Amino acid sequence: MLRGSPNQPLTLPLDGRQSETASAVQRGVTRLMRAHGFSVLTEFTLASARRADVCGINDAGMVWIVEIKSSLEDFRADQKWPEYRDYCDRFSFAIPQSLDPAIIPPEAGLVIADAYGADIIRATADHPLHASRRKAITLLFARVAAQRLQGLYDP
Repeated sequence: MLRGSPNQPLTLPLDGRQSETASAVQRGVTRLMRAHGFSVLTEFTLASARRADVCGINDAGMVWIVEIKSSLEDFRADQKWPEYRDYCDRFSFAIPQSLDPAIIPPEAGLVIADAYGADIIRATADHPLHASRRKAITLLFARVAAQRLQGLYDP
């Protein structure tokens, strides 16, 4: 069931795949990305079948992917993160304040987040996508967003 009222924003139920920590970090990251002018989707499945925790596209078509790591074990178990670079202009990890930032590889961006917001601690250089890949991701992003919105109206 959706929650919301005229005085409160609509909130969606949690999907149960994330820990409380990961959900809090995700909320902070999405707030940060929206503040930087990005439209955001969470749990966005790429053409490679990999699922990005947070993906955003801004008015210029720039694509950011942020992978959330809620614990050291979560980070160590993830060896797929380099594959995300082929699908974005900028890739970063987002972690809670309780996690040691030294574990994050220097070639990735670093965001520290909680449920209320996030800060970019280390930005990375942009790796511009090829035009055909950018178009494919943008179209996929639009279709997924439209399908999710329609699903709210007609589950």
